[in-house]
Amino acid sequence: MLAILRKEISSFFASPIGYLVIAIFLLLNGLFLWLFKGEFNILDNGFADLSSFFLLAPWILIFLIPAVTMRSFSDEKKQGTLELLLTKPISHLKIVIGKYLGAFVLIVLALLPSLLYVYTVYQLGNPQGNLDVGSTLGSYFGLLFLVAAYTSIGIFTSSITDNQIVAFIVAVFLCFFFYIGFEGVADFMSSNFVEQLGMNAHYKSMSRGVLDTRDIVYFISVTLLFILFTTRRIQTKAFDKKELGTLILLTFGVLVINLFSTKTDIYQRYDLTTDKRYTISEAALNIVHEVESPIQVDVFLEGDDFPTEFRRLKTETKQLLEEFQAHNRNIAFNFINPLEDEANRDQVIQQMNQRGLTPMQLTVQESGKSSQAVIFPWALASHNNVTIEIPLVKTKIGATQQELVTNSVQHLEYAFADGFSKLIHPKRKKVAILRGNNQLEDKYIFDFAKTLRDYYFIAPFTLDSVASNPQNTSKALNSYDLIISAKPTETFTEEEKFVLDQFTMHGGKSLWLIDNVATEKDSLYESGKSIAIARDLNLTDFFFKYGVRINPVLVNDLYSAPIVLATGEGSQSQFQQVPWFYSPLVNSMNTHPITNNLNLVKFDFANQIDTLKNDVSKTILLHSSVLTKIDGTPREVSLEMTRKEPDPQTYTKGQQNLAVLLEGEFTSVYNNRVKPFPLDNEKNSSVSTKMIVIADGDLIKNEVGRNGPEELGFDKWSGQTYGNKEFLLNAVNYLLDDNGLINIRSKEITVAFLDQNKIASEKTKWQFINILLPLVLLGVFGFIFNYFRRKKYAK
Repeated sequence: MLAILRKEISSFFASPIGYLVIAIFLLLNGLFLWLFKGEFNILDNGFADLSSFFLLAPWILIFLIPAVTMRSFSDEKKQGTLELLLTKPISHLKIVIGKYLGAFVLIVLALLPSLLYVYTVYQLGNPQGNLDVGSTLGSYFGLLFLVAAYTSIGIFTSSITDNQIVAFIVAVFLCFFFYIGFEGVADFMSSNFVEQLGMNAHYKSMSRGVLDTRDIVYFISVTLLFILFTTRRIQTKAFDKKELGTLILLTFGVLVINLFSTKTDIYQRYDLTTDKRYTISEAALNIVHEVESPIQVDVFLEGDDFPTEFRRLKTETKQLLEEFQAHNRNIAFNFINPLEDEANRDQVIQQMNQRGLTPMQLTVQESGKSSQAVIFPWALASHNNVTIEIPLVKTKIGATQQELVTNSVQHLEYAFADGFSKLIHPKRKKVAILRGNNQLEDKYIFDFAKTLRDYYFIAPFTLDSVASNPQNTSKALNSYDLIISAKPTETFTEEEKFVLDQFTMHGGKSLWLIDNVATEKDSLYESGKSIAIARDLNLTDFFFKYGVRINPVLVNDLYSAPIVLATGEGSQSQFQQVPWFYSPLVNSMNTHPITNNLNLVKFDFANQIDTLKNDVSKTILLHSSVLTKIDGTPREVSLEMTRKEPDPQTYTKGQQNLAVLLEGEFTSVYNNRVKPFPLDNEKNSSVSTKMIVIADGDLIKNEVGRNGPEELGFDKWSGQTYGNKEFLLNAVNYLLDDNGLINIRSKEITVAFLDQNKIASEKTKWQFINILLPLVLLGVFGFIFNYFRRKKYAK
């Protein structure tokens, strides 16, 4: 068998046809990947990976492998040496395996120069070396399995004819049909099983660096099946009924094995990517498995003028939806270009805007020229006549397009899982918006309340009835799962505090947005100054017992949002943005599910939170920058401050806590104290529960314009939208999350980019290396091989 293998390799490289075949393969790869414009060009795509190569290689191999295998048996038949070979003391199976391995090794040798592509991408990465080695290695494994299957088909077609050209054409057809043809048949028959008979369905995930035993079983079974077909085909005796039945039974057995592997959960899946990006989290899988009727997802990331970064977002979105679909066939999707019809472009944009699908304008850099493109980074998911919008872009103030896409890719799994959850899960949890202590009016929390209604039942709850009927008030409050107190400004009575305390003791969750300093921007705009004084809400002992203290001071932070002031008079007046250090802009750097990948959060007149030692776990969600100082109260706050340059030497207090998550078993504020009144089922310690305390009531406040409430976090002067709403929504979802869905947000995914500056300066060099160097190496190998061959046979 080894002698046959060596003979195959030697005879291939002894012929100029062999070098021509490999040279054409290397040249086509080099031109498409490094020179020609298009979706395969690695330099133009700008990503530090070899996905283009693994997407292109199967199509070129469809022609390369038949060219290598076409002479394996057909040439033996034509020269009449096959019968002689069959008389040798070696089994027919070993003859076929020898021929097969010879062709397989030749293809592997042809693929070796592609390692130059790996080196190039490694060198051009930004930063250098950011290539995902695990993903690349896994992709090569997938390519080798594909080569193994193609080669077995090529060997088989070579055994059925003595004409090499016929063997080549039939092999190309069969490889093409097995790679992509079954998908066409599956679309026609609407059959998932038929699609699974095709190689592309199995190669698709392997080419991304994911090894699945079901895919491996498929490629091995196809390879062995064609090797056995070839073994029987080279035999001289005619078929009998028993052998025919055996082959039919064998083919049927292969189908059953693959059917069983696709339908059963007994399989292993190895995601070799560094960030495990293709491993769907357990929480998302639970949502997907609960989908019992079709969900149709329409994705609007389609178009010809996308920047390369957003083409990658499209690819990642498609791959994620394919993963979801692999787990549940009730999930269907398609990609739509809403601006395909240029004649109705403006009308379509207007209709999409009215539906809430706001467009995004991007800058496209190509051939040194800049142009503008409009895209709609949205998806619509429909289920049982209900449709929801799913945002695909995760915005962040000041982010580049590359950072924007990285953030968005990281957010995709949560965005779709959250959307599917809203479609299939009816609202179950109840949220109470507290009233009775002069909290923010409805119009100021309108946008956030509207957002929460997509997830939960929401109702106002007034604590005024505590004085007259505390028992019923406490019982009614305990029927809710979460309470939100948005900027109370009136003192809480002991009776109200006791009811709230018992709500926590019975496992209720709470979100507190507290201002312990009384000062407002409205008074600043009216008179130019305001007196900031401590506000006593009678909650100090309440929070102290739970483990935090909100201090009646103002956080003064150099990293802050500007304030807009009018200058001039009458028609000469202008609006000017000036620094305002009492509006900290918080950029969370931790990976907690609430704050991970979060846009900047804007505070106004925030206070400082101290954490105290007790058994409750405390997580700092948001804090000010290191350039912070603390301003005590009472004090005058004046717009005159905007005219003075701050002294950085005074900003030495470091990061100050602004939002804290409390988790665990709480001790009652009234433990070992006289209760204001008796309650049924009183508790002095709670079951495990959660609470979030935020030292700024204005965090939840939306502006109210001429047309009604604005979006929470939107700044009409700068056009920026801060992350206030997302932060609060994440906070509520985390407090009420029973299935761990919010934890998907902590998943870290990194999109690796190439260094565009290095590409611009060294592009020609790397094109030369990847197009010409493989051909030079092939020529050197051919010269050395033939030199030693002539020297060997000259003796």
